[in-house]
Amino acid sequence: MSRSRAPELSASAGPDFDRLSLKMLWAYYSGKLKIDIANNLAYRGAVAIWVLSTVVQPLVSLVVWRTVAGSEGGSAGGFTANEYTSYFVIVMLVSHMTFIWHMWEFEWRIRTGFFSPILLRPIHPIHHDVSENLSYKIVGLIGVIPAAIILAVVFDADFGGTSVIDILAFFPALILAMALRFLVEWTLALAAFWMTKVSALNTLFDVFFLFLGGTFAPLSVMPGWIQAISYVSPFRWAIAFPVEVALGNRSGLEILTGYGIQLAWITLSVIVLRLMWTRATRRYSAVGA
Repeated sequence: MSRSRAPELSASAGPDFDRLSLKMLWAYYSGKLKIDIANNLAYRGAVAIWVLSTVVQPLVSLVVWRTVAGSEGGSAGGFTANEYTSYFVIVMLVSHMTFIWHMWEFEWRIRTGFFSPILLRPIHPIHHDVSENLSYKIVGLIGVIPAAIILAVVFDADFGGTSVIDILAFFPALILAMALRFLVEWTLALAAFWMTKVSALNTLFDVFFLFLGGTFAPLSVMPGWIQAISYVSPFRWAIAFPVEVALGNRSGLEILTGYGIQLAWITLSVIVLRLMWTRATRRYSAVGA
């Protein structure tokens, strides 16, 4: 094995966020999404496996917390058994729509030299991943939505607290959560430019999402110190917040505050991403045969 330097990059070299106009980006995404959706449909078996994994975790939590509620006389932590069903059905949908796997690929991308030709293109590689991620989510909804409906019916979900206003407020919260999680995880993925192995870091990040994001259980049933940490972390605002909005557990002012916190995390993530990307491309080197 020999180690070769990637093309020399100046401080302003390499693809960035500012070079393409909105018209060019629209043309790029219009074509790229069609290709990525076709690829996902061609490999629908692999997509089905990913979708199944998205369904299984909330289903396990749903059964566990319904059992806990039943053993406590019908409710636990302020949720009835049927309200736990509605919570985890929405968690499943939100988890699918915010899911991103790319941080698990960055180590491979750097080791194999994937970024060498990418850095010479006039478009930032994040756009490639955005399109790839969105296409998976679109195709995956073919399986996730029926699964959500079946779980809601079989386990008698209680959506009595949800109003039309809550549903309308849910969509901005979901879109912001999608952007937030994508940017946070893509920024974290850049650590692979400095670390030989990042699997442990990625696993730790997933554990934080499980407990601080409200995936394992509603944050209201977690210890106070976990709830306090979740408020100042991005995890709550990427999963739990849109779920709480959909269930009608947040009022008007709380919803607006949540939007603001999501936007703040998105802004911070973009700033950190830009700084890290500039430094990452400067030190990038590929490993070739």
